Amino acid sequence: MTLTINQLILLIAIFALTSFIGVVTGSNSLITVPMMLEFKITPACAIATNMFALIFMSIGGTIPFLKGDSLKRKDLPLLSILTVIGSILGALLVIIIPAQTMPFLISIAMIVITIFSVINSQKGVEKKEKPSAIAQKIGYLLTFLLGIYGGFFSGGYVTTLTASYVGFFNMTFMEAVAVTKVLNIFSSLIATLIFMTQGLVDYKLGIILGITMFFSAMLGAKFAIKLSNLWLRRIFLVTVIILAIRNILAINN
Repeated sequence: MTLTINQLILLIAIFALTSFIGVVTGSNSLITVPMMLEFKITPACAIATNMFALIFMSIGGTIPFLKGDSLKRKDLPLLSILTVIGSILGALLVIIIPAQTMPFLISIAMIVITIFSVINSQKGVEKKEKPSAIAQKIGYLLTFLLGIYGGFFSGGYVTTLTASYVGFFNMTFMEAVAVTKVLNIFSSLIATLIFMTQGLVDYKLGIILGITMFFSAMLGAKFAIKLSNLWLRRIFLVTVIILAIRNILAINN
């Protein structure tokens, strides 16, 4: 379909704002995809085009972290491979399972994340010792499973992945934010390639929104680097709570 100028401007503004904040919090798609659906874009096209734009956002959000130590992890290649495999499976599910079935599960996941973060107040704030072997295995399993969801819809993917890495890999919030940006490049790219073969991507709209997300995410990442892990944790938790409530209200309506 063809968007009006006002609709396009509104989408650009929403994608810009969510990208700036979403570098830390994730969950952009919980806002951007429903907004696209409001403009009568078909669900499959909305998910595919949003995923295409997320590639740009993830690259823009990764660039500022390249100069620091946050991405210097020996297991980053393994995490990337698990993400790629999961994303392939997830993207194939889009044709089979309606994305509208997922908000409730994501809301529950966000509530669990909030409770976990409140109970473990120092998780992600201070640098911790190396995680146990069992914790690492759980972290790798979650990387794969969440990769499936990330390739399927993406809404809440980076949020839950960030919380998982803080909880099971003992990453600081800064490290988790940086690593998840890299993994989201692979997740979004793989899913988009599959969507392209199905002719689901609106390239004209996707490029406009992608460029918007690229620069907004880059600015958001530069801002995030200047913050402490404590402030990143606060921003993360507040956003997770707001999105969980929003999702639950949306389901009830």
